[in-house]
Amino acid sequence: MKEKIQVMGRFLSGMVMPVIGAFIAWGLITALFIETGWAPNERLAALVSPMSTFLLPLLIAYTGGKMVHGERGGVIGAIATMGVIVGADIPMFMGAMIMGPLSAWIMKKFDQAIEGKVKAGFEMLVNNFSLGILGAILAAVALLGVTPLVEMLNSAMEAGVNFFVQRGLLPLASILIEPAKVLFLNNAINHGIFSPMGIQQVEEVGKSIFFLLEANPGPGLGILLAYCLAGKGSAKSSAPGAVVIHFLGGIHEIYFPYILMNPVLILAAIAGGATGVFVNSMLGAGLTAPASPGSIIAILAMCPKGGYLPVLAGVAAATIVSFAVALPILKFAGKDADLEESQKKVSDMKAESKGTKVETAEVKSASEVHKIVFACDAGMGSSAMGATVLRKKLKEAGIEDIEVVHAPVSSIPADADMVVTHNELGERAAHSNPNAQLVLIQNFLGAPEYDEVVAQLSK
Repeated sequence: MKEKIQVMGRFLSGMVMPVIGAFIAWGLITALFIETGWAPNERLAALVSPMSTFLLPLLIAYTGGKMVHGERGGVIGAIATMGVIVGADIPMFMGAMIMGPLSAWIMKKFDQAIEGKVKAGFEMLVNNFSLGILGAILAAVALLGVTPLVEMLNSAMEAGVNFFVQRGLLPLASILIEPAKVLFLNNAINHGIFSPMGIQQVEEVGKSIFFLLEANPGPGLGILLAYCLAGKGSAKSSAPGAVVIHFLGGIHEIYFPYILMNPVLILAAIAGGATGVFVNSMLGAGLTAPASPGSIIAILAMCPKGGYLPVLAGVAAATIVSFAVALPILKFAGKDADLEESQKKVSDMKAESKGTKVETAEVKSASEVHKIVFACDAGMGSSAMGATVLRKKLKEAGIEDIEVVHAPVSSIPADADMVVTHNELGERAAHSNPNAQLVLIQNFLGAPEYDEVVAQLSK
């Protein structure tokens, strides 16, 4: 079930993650040039509405369609999404996330149905006209039939959010957000759910707290600082480096293994997250666009004019509370990192004996490994960091003929000989590329498995 949820979340965030740069560009233009911005300019501010109404939804639709059926899927997804855009008077991010993949799926089924039935020489004619005719039909259907449904869903979501906001219950969202993050659903939550809701709110009030619900680095920072003082073994020694990567680099996945080592620490994350949301709500904090990655630098860059203090107060409050909750837990109930590693090995052996261990290809010899892929949920954060660490270790060992890259766990390249990923993502990695040797780790920053990989490849 967890794997299915991760796959669905990955699909939702996968429509938004590739176009985050466009969201940031729109956010910067909004923060700078609207009437209450840093440098008000009526002519340049005219970019804001068309970008949120047309550009961003069409990019999402194209990306979602391409994920389903390549470029043809992307094109027909964008065509069909124009129907919901024209038919509504609000930014149709939800409509784009529905019509993009749905239209591409219909196009894919049509292409499969006529495969091998088109006479030679007529392929291009049929391909172009089938896409054009089907795209026109779907755009009309979207305008007349899908738009009202999406508007109803949007109104229902808005009413639900307003219910929590008006009653001061938004901090309770952390009860769901923080555990979901640790299960590597952070990108799905932030970019698949909160970003579309936040951009619509920016259109109305110029900023949105939704961009801070998941992106606030405070809860993770407090837990890592607690490890710096009261951690044990390798967890304590690696925590200071993780602090820098998490807070300044914005790679939140770096602290997830520290919670998984002591699962009760999820209480600290929830308490810190709820506190941060409460303070942000009280002070009216918000950002003009998604902060990606969730670095304090990216967060401050997306702050509206006069919005620094409320945002920083939310980060500080979340850090203090999560630290205060995590410190006694680590002091009196913390597990030694070496003991935890031993317990994991015992658990793995038990799972293997029961036939539930993740199956993977056999260990490959050094001559068989030409490409190593680091995989994380989005393929942009912790996997990029891990790839850098291993690349450096291989270079120090004199091994320079092996390519080390990073990728999303759901789309691991077929030519990968070895895949390194977090053990929470092992099932998905094994399905994505069953022929590669799978190396499961707990910590992308300082996994002992890196040295094992280097030793394997040095033979």
